[in-house]
Amino acid sequence: MAISEEQASWFQSTFQALADNVEQVVLGKRHVIELAFTAMVSEGHLLLEDLPGTGKTSLARAMSQTVHGTSTRIQFTPDLLPGDVTGITVYDQKNGEFEFHAGPIFANVVLADEINRASPKTQSALLEAMEEGKVTVDGVTRSTGAPFLVIATQNPIEQAGTYPLPEAQLDRFMIKTSLGYPDLAATVRILEATSELPHELNPVITPQALVGMSGIARAVHVDPVIFDYIGRLVEATRTASQTRVGVSVRGARALTKAAKTWAAAQGRGYVTVDDVKSLAVPALAHRLVLDPEAEFDGVTGAAVIGQVLLDVVPPVRSSAA
Repeated sequence: MAISEEQASWFQSTFQALADNVEQVVLGKRHVIELAFTAMVSEGHLLLEDLPGTGKTSLARAMSQTVHGTSTRIQFTPDLLPGDVTGITVYDQKNGEFEFHAGPIFANVVLADEINRASPKTQSALLEAMEEGKVTVDGVTRSTGAPFLVIATQNPIEQAGTYPLPEAQLDRFMIKTSLGYPDLAATVRILEATSELPHELNPVITPQALVGMSGIARAVHVDPVIFDYIGRLVEATRTASQTRVGVSVRGARALTKAAKTWAAAQGRGYVTVDDVKSLAVPALAHRLVLDPEAEFDGVTGAAVIGQVLLDVVPPVRSSAA
């Protein structure tokens, strides 16, 4: 059942209000903020590959404050254990019972800082939570709550002592993007407003209302020709000469879900080709496994997706139901 015009209008205004609120703290990065909320509303997760000091922690904290939720920060290090992420069960001698001590994964927004510095075993502690919103410890499964967003960061420099994220884990991030350094104008604004930037943001909506936004996004109409277009894009990544492994079905589903949210954020109840094109690189590029020779030649996943968008002919018709 397609969403109504009233729902689309409310979604658009609320989405813009969310981004406006966060932009009070993260200046000059409107597009990245919108991508982050697209991942959150679409019930996905965000991977930021960025240099130190670009505002990753500020983004996570501002998002949690904006939705009146909880936020935690996990500093990933080589000695971090899975239990440090998920929590552990401890025996209480006084009561004679085992008690669960929840880990930092139980929050609305979880910042996994420098995730590639932890061992693969610890990285894998996030997999169940990211995929299902649940954590199983000692045979007991607990929900992380909703909304639930993992913002993971990795540093593109200082790679000594890091563990590259396995493809299975990369595939669970709906969107990968980068904040990057602000331009000169934004830098000047940040310097001028350093003492005036708000430490606490007023919430825009409740966590329950954001879950309602997710429900509206799921109901956005996708024309069969759009499904066909996404399918052809994904197939093209698998046959591209520069790739060893193309985009998975999970990746195609992630792009579809994100495109629905993106369409609703524009006040529409249906997905267009432009919605798909706008999100193709951040939703698909990180899922590719490049051919070693192509990688050596400097080919990137974003470049491959860009070429695929040029090669695959989009549908002529893509409108509302």
